[in-house]
Amino acid sequence: MKLSAGVVLGLATLGGIGRLPKAPGTWASAAAAILAPVLFLPLPMPLRLGVCLGIYLVGVQAATRAEVLLQRHDPGCVVIDELLGQWIVLATTAPHAPWWQLALAFVLFRLFDIIKPWPIHALERRIAGGHGIMLDDVVAGLMALGILWLLRVLLP
Repeated sequence: MKLSAGVVLGLATLGGIGRLPKAPGTWASAAAAILAPVLFLPLPMPLRLGVCLGIYLVGVQAATRAEVLLQRHDPGCVVIDELLGQWIVLATTAPHAPWWQLALAFVLFRLFDIIKPWPIHALERRIAGGHGIMLDDVVAGLMALGILWLLRVLLP
């Protein structure tokens, strides 16, 4: 089933969040972090992983088509990748985690997503289309998750 351009762009921009002025990725990450305690963290771990896989699969298709529709490589308004990356960071977070863990997850993910250390930048450059758009945020999310996990262990 082929989705209309409006539906595809709605998915890719998370209902238009990606079209907010200045720093659409930050707005999308903030929305993901704010909604996680209600939509994501209450789920058991297998469902969290399934949700992340589903977002990846839908995101690849939506981002690939958005590039064609908008005639731009990795358009800034495509922010479904930020949703996935942010929820990957939060995947091991307890449902009623303290606010500082959600805030730290947000900051760590944005830091890795903006700075793009190796291998994030390499993935973004070498993998075309929706996979490239999504995978760099997956890796940024995994790197931020590793730091967050380490801090939880070290800081009781």
